[in-house]
Amino acid sequence: MAPTWEQVVRDHSARVYRLAYRLSGNPQDAEDLTQETFVRVFRSLADYSPGTFEGWLHRITTNLFLDMVRRRQRIRFDALPDDTERLPGRAPSPEQVYADTHLDPQVQAALDALSPEFRVAVVLCDIEGLTYEEIAATLGIKLGTVRSRIHRGRVQLREALAHLAPRRTGVTGEGS
Repeated sequence: MAPTWEQVVRDHSARVYRLAYRLSGNPQDAEDLTQETFVRVFRSLADYSPGTFEGWLHRITTNLFLDMVRRRQRIRFDALPDDTERLPGRAPSPEQVYADTHLDPQVQAALDALSPEFRVAVVLCDIEGLTYEEIAATLGIKLGTVRSRIHRGRVQLREALAHLAPRRTGVTGEGS
């Protein structure tokens, strides 16, 4: 028996929101992207050809994010006040939602500073765990382009976060 619409949303909304948040860096945009993703899924469900449903959701979410970036040219990253209500009801606990959606603030800021193309590739690979081939299929780009974007994005992240790395010091024999 095919899952009901409610089951589809319940089973996949947390993952779609997590991806949308990591791409956009903004809770409001993530909620908008999540809602628009499920609107598109609802409209296109009859046209869905067998494959990985999660991959299809990744593709829709990522494409909607890139469309949003193109429309805005510059994304505003305004945080919601802490007292803003979240998703009601059967959602995971607030602690679980926070842990699933929030990276270290400095890591999130470094991700936000990447160009959208690099950010999408790095998030899909390093946070969502997609293979290079899955990313290429999701984004509709060549495998070499995926490798290049991930490499360049990681280099930029490494540079942006270098100040957090432990400093290497030689053993001087001095001490306590």
